[in-house]
Amino acid sequence: MAVIGESLRGKRVLITQAADFMGPALCAGFAEHGAVVIADEHALLDPAAPAALVAAAGHVDVLVANLAIAAPSTPAAAVTDEEWRDVFALLVDPLPRLVRAVLPQMVERRAGKVIVMGSASALRGMKRASTYSAARGAQIAYVRAVGTEVAPHNVQVNLIAQNFVDNPTYFPADVQALPAFQERLRREVPAQRLGRPEEDAALAVFLASDECGFLVGQSVPFAGGWA
Repeated sequence: MAVIGESLRGKRVLITQAADFMGPALCAGFAEHGAVVIADEHALLDPAAPAALVAAAGHVDVLVANLAIAAPSTPAAAVTDEEWRDVFALLVDPLPRLVRAVLPQMVERRAGKVIVMGSASALRGMKRASTYSAARGAQIAYVRAVGTEVAPHNVQVNLIAQNFVDNPTYFPADVQALPAFQERLRREVPAQRLGRPEEDAALAVFLASDECGFLVGQSVPFAGGWA
């Protein structure tokens, strides 16, 4: 029986925003399975940056689109055009640019994986999260469409729809230490804890491996039962 992730040995894995969100755990997880990790820490706001990044990386077997921001908590009636544009510019706009740049080589080889580190906030209503949830929802719709389009070329595109996973962007130590946050975990998350970053990285490793070839355009909830 094949060992999950063993097929990643020597594969070139490009991870964006590698210092943020799930970046550190992803870099460690893929490196542990023998992948060659290409870690980029930029926010990719420049429209030309994604294509330049892929070109500099050269051969890319796996693209992990790890895109994150400090999520705004503006009431829907107070959301400005500027906030809307800024959130989409960071979370949504880089995604098609990255995929556009990397797909041709994957389709030509008839092999490749794209994994988007998304959010379960698009799967369940949350107060004061309309901008963020809409952007994460756009990612899900994009993955569903592109995944369906490129599956015949043996390229799989999927998304991890996560929430309540320990990471420095959304759940820093000072937030986790708050009694109100611990009560929220017990009240809202059936697992009654934060997911470990290593668990999340292991799911990404599985989606990127040769052992996983039948998931197409899926958004896989990873939120301890919250969604």
